[in-house]
Amino acid sequence: MATYLITGANRGIGYDYCRQLQERGEAVVAVCRTPSQPLKQLGVRIEAGVDITSDEAINSLVDRLDGLAVDVLINNAGILETTNLDELDIESVRRQFEVNAIGPLRLTRALLPNLHPGAKVVLMTSRMGSIEDNSSGGSYGYRMSKVALCMAGKSLALDLQPRGIAVAVLHPGLVSTRMTGFHSRGISASAAVRDLLKRIDALTMATTGTFWHANGQVLPW
Repeated sequence: MATYLITGANRGIGYDYCRQLQERGEAVVAVCRTPSQPLKQLGVRIEAGVDITSDEAINSLVDRLDGLAVDVLINNAGILETTNLDELDIESVRRQFEVNAIGPLRLTRALLPNLHPGAKVVLMTSRMGSIEDNSSGGSYGYRMSKVALCMAGKSLALDLQPRGIAVAVLHPGLVSTRMTGFHSRGISASAAVRDLLKRIDALTMATTGTFWHANGQVLPW
């Protein structure tokens, strides 16, 4: 049994990570700001009141974990706000950077004492964070923050390699969740997580720092 810590665990992909990992017998630490009723009903360990943009909240989480060894850290928390060129909202861009890029880096750094050789760090990014794959423009805050997260993942992979900690940078596909407005062409969170867990399970030091689609395709930076 391994210990998985998942942020943004109250709904969507984060919730389904918790559900599927618990079903296969793993120890789950569900981190969120406010737990949903479905999350409470899972019976996993919940650490609520955690805003990943707050050093105070993250330090409180570290204290509550009390040295707990984490085998897999899944940085899943994120936000999506539409910011196009004609109605550019700089505060929205800044907010998405704080949550989507700086927050996961802040939390990973804070939890390094809990990560041992053989542990894994997962960054949930997006294909919209691929510069080469950008063919439609727009979505400035989300795209820019996810590019930054991809870069953080690559640097973390190099910096954590001497410690024996592998890093995966993962795109879940187009998933029908509240974040995407329950997109009609999106797959279910359950289906996405099944594939994402395959990528995480297969992650090794030989493949650390790779940017993957959940289906196993290596994506361009």
